[in-house]
Amino acid sequence: MNHELLENNKVYLQGEIIDEPVYSHEVLNEGFYTLNLSIPRLSGQNDIIPVTISERLLKNANLNVGDTIALKGQFRSYNRLEENRSKLVLTVFVRELCDVDENSNPNIIEIYGYICKSPIYRTTPFNREITDVLMAVNRSYNKSDYIPCITWGRNARFVGELPVGTKLEMVGRIQSREYVKKLEGMDPINKVAYEISVSKVTQCE
Repeated sequence: MNHELLENNKVYLQGEIIDEPVYSHEVLNEGFYTLNLSIPRLSGQNDIIPVTISERLLKNANLNVGDTIALKGQFRSYNRLEENRSKLVLTVFVRELCDVDENSNPNIIEIYGYICKSPIYRTTPFNREITDVLMAVNRSYNKSDYIPCITWGRNARFVGELPVGTKLEMVGRIQSREYVKKLEGMDPINKVAYEISVSKVTQCE
């Protein structure tokens, strides 16, 4: 594994397991499972973050619903066919489990990547400035992860003016956000989006 590519995408999470692991896929005869972590925000709300973990780590740690765990990994994306469309699916890939530290920030991510779509600047009804930006983060084996990010205020104004291809370092937290999707002739569907809420952004040389 290329160490530099590992440094491109670093996640630390600490939270409570809220459901049983579900089998996802197999790579080189090793099974991988998905589960959800509930991670508190300062506001008192919780983010529900999907993680993918190997069967080896699961067995060694003997994880159960209700356990609090800490982990290091990477925020990854892949495409899944859903309703005859390709959907971007996001998950935290667990590289290692750590000791729980009650004094640590329970949700932090740092990425180095490139703007791969024109940023979208907007303001909310309460006059908050927001810019949505999709970042491409290089991974090993000539792959990339495509990660939605949201910036606020001064950072939103800065990112909103940058061209596609700009390299950025971003630090923030992974958040889950519920929304309602309305399709013509169908009942509204409740959906969940995952993105980085960016607290710090720096343009790289």
